[in-house]
Amino acid sequence: MSTSGKGALVGMRVVDLTRVLAGPLCTQILADQGAHVIKVEPPMGDETRKLGPPFDDAGQAAYFSALNRGKQAISLDLSNADAQEVLHRLLADADVLVENFLPGTMERWGLGYESVLATRYPRLVYCSISGFGADGPLGGLPGYDAVLQAMCGVMSVNGDSASGATRIGVPVIDHLTGYVALSAILMALCSRHQTGRGQRVEATLYDTALSLLLPHASNWFASGSCPSLLGSAHPNIAPYDKFLARDGELFIGVLNDPQFRRLSQHIGRPELSSDARFASNSGRLAHRAALKAVIEEAIAELDCGLLCEALMKVGVPAGVLNSVPQALAHAHSAHRELVVQRGHYKGVRSPMVMFGTPGVPGAAPPVFAQDSHAVLEELGFNQVQRERLYETGAAMRPASGFVISAE
Repeated sequence: MSTSGKGALVGMRVVDLTRVLAGPLCTQILADQGAHVIKVEPPMGDETRKLGPPFDDAGQAAYFSALNRGKQAISLDLSNADAQEVLHRLLADADVLVENFLPGTMERWGLGYESVLATRYPRLVYCSISGFGADGPLGGLPGYDAVLQAMCGVMSVNGDSASGATRIGVPVIDHLTGYVALSAILMALCSRHQTGRGQRVEATLYDTALSLLLPHASNWFASGSCPSLLGSAHPNIAPYDKFLARDGELFIGVLNDPQFRRLSQHIGRPELSSDARFASNSGRLAHRAALKAVIEEAIAELDCGLLCEALMKVGVPAGVLNSVPQALAHAHSAHRELVVQRGHYKGVRSPMVMFGTPGVPGAAPPVFAQDSHAVLEELGFNQVQRERLYETGAAMRPASGFVISAE
């Protein structure tokens, strides 16, 4: 995979006022594709800097490092008029502003999009990320990934009868909300190319969480039957589940009858495909427990890796249940260059690949307020003015005690 280009977004300037996950993920992807991203943190810093252990050599949590590479970092108290002047200088030539404050916060500071920024910066694309949006029964309330998993039905279809409803083990709603925000920003930039004007776009955890109910929402609309816990199984497809073999577990996903015939042949049970209970997907769904028992009996003495390799070669999707270290160390992960390393920093690259304008993952994530001097100087603040900003608390000095190494 080439890393010779500079990315599709070279020349774009992004002011990143976000913390935690969805917003920083969105802006990290923009940075990976060449955008110049300035991360503006509040005086106490992005909360994820402290969400450890583990911590890196600079004393910041690995959680933060996963979401903030390739950015410059400053810290401003945006309730302070002098800090707001710094922000306005940043916005003077910015293309995008991304924030995830509680709705109404920017307005309270006199920085609302409709009331101030849209007129002053007509080409600006302003992206707000929040839990529920600004209005409605839940408008303005704080939102967190697991809370939205619970509220929006996602947790209700994850788990089995033994575990009960269970949080998905990755912050999938936060993660997808970052991609929703990214998509909205890029669409707004496409629109600006035609109209010359920016616009405000929005991504909420609530909307994103409900969009994840596929196919469960459509099943409910069509049948009136409430979706239930199925463990690793699928509500519409069988066999599409986790199975136990001799040396561990694997996942087999069969979407159609030809795949099921090939699966039956390769596990030494060709008669299954002509069994009236299993000859169609509808039948397999109705008898999923019996089918799983037969499959596990047939593969009880087989090794997961060899079985998955054989099934994949004949077009039956199958994969070993790998741990996180095993997945990251897989030969295909290396081939796809998915692990990014910058000195002591390691991360996972953004998943999109641009062949004409390939992006390059940026430098290691910055320590707190690392680039304050450089950014303020570039904005035209002389040394005396910078010191005044630091002394009044409008801007924070770079964190002391950290060694900032070059990429």
